[in-house]
Amino acid sequence: MDKPWLNFYEPHVPEHIDYPRITMPAALEETARKYPDRTALIFKDARITFREYNETVDRLAAALQGLGVKKGDRVAVHLPNCPQFPFSYYAILRIGGIVVPCNPLYTAREMRYQLNDSGAEVIITLSAMYPIIKQIRQETSLRHVIVAQIKTYFPPLLRLLFTLLLEKKKGHRVDISGDPNTYWFHEVLARAPAKPAPVELDWEDTAVLMYTGGTTGVSKGAQLTHKNILVNAYQCKVWMNAQDSQEICLTTLPLYHSYAMTTCMNLGTLTGTTLLLVPDPRDIKDVLKTITKHKPTLYPGVPAMYVAINNYPELHKYDLRSIKACISGAAALPVEVQQRFQELTGARLVEGYGLSEASPVTHANPIFGENRIGTIGLPWPDTEVKIVDVDTGTKTLGPGEIGELCIRGPQVMKGYWQMPTETANTLRDHGDGGPPWLHTGDIASMDADGYFRIVDRKKDMILGAGGFNIYPREIEEVLYEHPKVKEAAAIGVPAGEKGERVKVFIVLKDGETATEEEIIEFCKQNLAPYKVPKFVEFRKELPKTTVGKILRRVLLEEEKQRLAAGQ
Repeated sequence: MDKPWLNFYEPHVPEHIDYPRITMPAALEETARKYPDRTALIFKDARITFREYNETVDRLAAALQGLGVKKGDRVAVHLPNCPQFPFSYYAILRIGGIVVPCNPLYTAREMRYQLNDSGAEVIITLSAMYPIIKQIRQETSLRHVIVAQIKTYFPPLLRLLFTLLLEKKKGHRVDISGDPNTYWFHEVLARAPAKPAPVELDWEDTAVLMYTGGTTGVSKGAQLTHKNILVNAYQCKVWMNAQDSQEICLTTLPLYHSYAMTTCMNLGTLTGTTLLLVPDPRDIKDVLKTITKHKPTLYPGVPAMYVAINNYPELHKYDLRSIKACISGAAALPVEVQQRFQELTGARLVEGYGLSEASPVTHANPIFGENRIGTIGLPWPDTEVKIVDVDTGTKTLGPGEIGELCIRGPQVMKGYWQMPTETANTLRDHGDGGPPWLHTGDIASMDADGYFRIVDRKKDMILGAGGFNIYPREIEEVLYEHPKVKEAAAIGVPAGEKGERVKVFIVLKDGETATEEEIIEFCKQNLAPYKVPKFVEFRKELPKTTVGKILRRVLLEEEKQRLAAGQ
């Protein structure tokens, strides 16, 4: 295949990487051997070394074996960003189990679906979320429940204050004494053997069931192998030029999400990077204090996080200059947000791209090379990419043409968990003698130099009057240039035989006011007539996933309900 993007790789990035044929839990052992006293985790100012990290993983792995967990068994991890998350993740992998990361904000209905779909028989949850697990337990296959406490790894004084003042008030104090096969995390560790029985792992074994966010319909479990997750973390190490035992990574992204799994947790394990664990990324003051105090060098994030920092009213009180590199993913990075953050920090903030089915990262702009604003950059080493026509999905398109983004590489999943039809629709053989291509569902184009641009989600495309295709991202990019706009989302609302009309939802910056007419006039000056919004709605906030991706689907559902009610 023609790969024009290779001409724009930075000098340290090769076309092909020679990956060490190890697994991530073996990488943790190796890093703990090389850097035993280096800080692996910082949580609320408490520090855990790589030696302590690896020893805790060993004990927890032995404890899980004691509960009957065998190779191939699924174990759910239902935790926020706290030390118990990486401990659990690596302990499950070490004994050949399959990690099922769960969103701590899921409702009982969502948790029940994921547990039943995965067939998990053991779950590690947080005390504040335990009532939900207790409520649905009889409707699942759960045999054992391990309950962690957020305060366990707090520094002593903070732990005491939390116990006295906040534990009960915040819903963290629960009684598990009468519940069968339910145990405290710290007690399970205390009585476990120091090491688990060894288990032979294969690169092709499933390591993680990473459930897609469900932003486009029913949530599906992407089967990521030990090879997938090792390779993607290694690609990240090479691309970011992460230096062994020298980096500190601000981890505000939730670890249950594939993005943080690779760019924070697994990258940290490979390179001896210190993870600064932040349990609540919405607490911007805490994030800024953490940056100022602990001086992170890497900050993978999503646009919503950078928007929040850019607009924080007392930003001048904090020192963000330690940050040198940031990759933004999960949603489109507006140009204005990117430029403003770089001005404030001096860091390089570049846009990348990925999806759960690819472990997740496939593209990024060069960190210190040619960063083309508005693009997702270049395919990573060993990653093949092409654009195909939307209608048939078989015709390869040339530079500048718009179609569906297709990817293949060593980080691409082996399929969806127990969903053969969906797997066949997504992983397709193009008859070229190679592995199947992952059809992403994203509409994109490639320029002559191999830089890719996401135009929009296939399912979010607006069918405008006269048969024009309108891409919400294009409208949103314009709206982000308006000096009063903080956040924006565009959708298509049904307009009978005329197709769809554009409606935009606006969150204004603090203290600003604007009118519908003002927004529409601004769009008229910057967009073709058929792309100009017909309707404008101002809101205090927009619905988002926990990673910060704006949920256009939710806005569209609300709009459909209004129409059905005759509003």
